[in-house]
Amino acid sequence: MLRVKIGGRIGPIDEQAIARAEKALDDMKDVFSEWLETEVGKLEVAANRVQAEGLDGEAGFELFARAHDLRGMGTTYNFPIITRMAASLSKLIETDEKRAIASAKLAIAHTGAIRAALRQDIRDENNPVGRALAEELETQVLEMVAEFEDQPAKAAG
Repeated sequence: MLRVKIGGRIGPIDEQAIARAEKALDDMKDVFSEWLETEVGKLEVAANRVQAEGLDGEAGFELFARAHDLRGMGTTYNFPIITRMAASLSKLIETDEKRAIASAKLAIAHTGAIRAALRQDIRDENNPVGRALAEELETQVLEMVAEFEDQPAKAAG
């Protein structure tokens, strides 16, 4: 299929190279867990700061930055549920305007859910608890984002 998409300009595929790359990635699973642990720890530090200072200002932006990083890392490190939860948190607090009205409690709940997924080795939606938790967080974020998007309409009307 790749050869068809690029017009046959690809040479023969080295199956042994692919196998070596897959083995190298497999060998790095423990390192991935350590890296993910470190990043979740950074998210928790940012969440603690939000609890003390609120979502406005630098504390909220730092939480967003950490959530954004985890959104990109979760799937790479074999935890797509963390990607999903971090994406939900990112959507909740992605702009100054959203952080100004967002619930800090909901943001902190995302952080707790991400930590729980890592601690309990909940990797994806196949885990019913992980799926239900992600869905509930996403539902609450959608409701809050809808309120935010509705505000200009209320102000104009």
